[in-house]
Amino acid sequence: MDTDVIPRPSPFVVGLTGGIGSGKSAAADHFAALGATVVDTDAIAHALTTARGAAIPAIRDAFGPGLLAADGSMDRAAMRALAFSEPQARVRLEAILHPLIRAESARQCAEAGGAYVILAVPLLIESGSYRGRCHRICVVDCPEEVQIARVRARSGLEETQIRAIMAAQASRAERLAAADDVIDNSGSLEYLRLQVEALDRRYREEAARRT
Repeated sequence: MDTDVIPRPSPFVVGLTGGIGSGKSAAADHFAALGATVVDTDAIAHALTTARGAAIPAIRDAFGPGLLAADGSMDRAAMRALAFSEPQARVRLEAILHPLIRAESARQCAEAGGAYVILAVPLLIESGSYRGRCHRICVVDCPEEVQIARVRARSGLEETQIRAIMAAQASRAERLAAADDVIDNSGSLEYLRLQVEALDRRYREEAARRT
């Protein structure tokens, strides 16, 4: 073992979350633009389920080739429909994906080079394993009606489908109760950016104190 190697300090990690349509991706993008390292579990999940993704063999074994698209990736629309019609299917999919996502997100956090890490996790409040990694939890919040309108506009899903997704997530009240910091995204994109910039200054100060 090389005794001259200085151990790398653990990064300051901010868990970023919010319900579907809350705008957490817009917040994460602005944190990244300001120099934070963003570790996005949605992006990791997407990479795992591409044609050559690490999760594809297990998904094929668990669900059969019918849940794969022509290019060999997971058929997301078909899987979404199955998961909401058969709760056990969602449990099986999560059992495949979640350990892989946790391991890859931990690796990315450990190797982060930014002033601090934004760990973006849609189900952060529901998952104790992610909460334990975070020094602070930041929730992007907006009224449920705004969430529904945004998701309908971007995806074309019906309101009943959107509400089913929301029902599977922590409630707005539960997220707010767990938050150290809240970004109000019920207004303009500029308003969101101003809040992110204020938090960026705070997180940099806290990260510097921990080094």
